[in-house]
Amino acid sequence: MAALGDQSEQQAMASQPKPLTQSPPISNIVIVIAMQTEALPIVNRFQLTEDPHSPFPQGVPWVRYHGTYKHLNISLIWPGKDPTLGVDSVGTISSALVTYAAIQILQPDLIINAGTAGGFKAKGASIGDVFIVSDCAFHDRRIPIPVFDLYGVGLRKAFETPNLVKELNLKVGKLSTGDSLDMTQQDETSIIANDATVKDMEGAAIAYVADLLKVPAIFLKAVTDIIDGDKPTSEEFLQNLAAVTAALDLAIEQVIDFINGKCLSEL
Repeated sequence: MAALGDQSEQQAMASQPKPLTQSPPISNIVIVIAMQTEALPIVNRFQLTEDPHSPFPQGVPWVRYHGTYKHLNISLIWPGKDPTLGVDSVGTISSALVTYAAIQILQPDLIINAGTAGGFKAKGASIGDVFIVSDCAFHDRRIPIPVFDLYGVGLRKAFETPNLVKELNLKVGKLSTGDSLDMTQQDETSIIANDATVKDMEGAAIAYVADLLKVPAIFLKAVTDIIDGDKPTSEEFLQNLAAVTAALDLAIEQVIDFINGKCLSEL
């Protein structure tokens, strides 16, 4: 029979708060990529295979590639080709829909949105640079009514990864998203207000869905064209797409290797 003093000590120990246990390592990653040209090098690098039995609703063009790499289950989601016109389903609507569906079905620990983007040389961007995004916002949702204006901008922070940034020596910048490849004067004013270094057509929409469903999301953007340069955006984008996609592919591999075996708090 234990002595009274021992019982008191046991009771005191039982009343102490238990130390917080470290969260388990990341095991399930969803990569969302808007264009097939951007997606296929990553599919090949990680030897992912197309899911013959799509988990998505019948009739949608969304494609899932999946496989395992080291200790990670990786799903790469591409919104597919527009059923009518046969081009990549780019833009905020497709990206938001496919991200929502992927989260619901696949329950990822982490989302990575990877893709190409325009960059601003005034903010230090050069062709081929790969940026990890600190903040996402929209530049073409203009609602000039108090509070609705802030909703339109939709500013959201990406999941913070200070150790990843330091280890891989990544450039960090803010991202501005809109549904047009070109940039109007109004867009430019909003992008400057967003303090953006890079501009794309899906990031802020993915950030909105990830925030809504409380899934951490990080964003990697590789610069194909200099928006404040002297070449037409569409021409420069197509000229540099293949080479910049290769740089993005390499950066994704480095990021995945860093994530492997780590929990979210270690990123």
